[in-house]
Amino acid sequence: MPAPHEGPLLDDVAGRLVRPYTVSGGRTRPTATLELLSLVMATGPVPPSAQLGPEHVTALALCGGPTSVAEVAACLRLPAAIAKVVLSDLMDCGAVTARAPRSPDTPTDRSLLEAVLDGLRRLL
Repeated sequence: MPAPHEGPLLDDVAGRLVRPYTVSGGRTRPTATLELLSLVMATGPVPPSAQLGPEHVTALALCGGPTSVAEVAACLRLPAAIAKVVLSDLMDCGAVTARAPRSPDTPTDRSLLEAVLDGLRRLL
């Protein structure tokens, strides 16, 4: 599998040779609700019936561990909206799961914040 920056779809001089909307089949809206900070992770084997393009395969490889939608979009060099469509395709076939980011209303452990603050003070 080629790295996200290699292969026939990218050229060092010309840039992307395929328009981003072509990657998503012209779709601009994902079937699943994904935020930029949503964490996506591969579930295991891909169903054999899944029709995956090169971007889907690369995105799936990036999701070996929890990876944010923003990070996948950056690695694929695609707009976030198109990366969300690619990831929602993978969710639809059961290849990945997504977890929404923590709500700002969720209380944060004070001891964790104090430990981070102490670490930052030691660095400065």
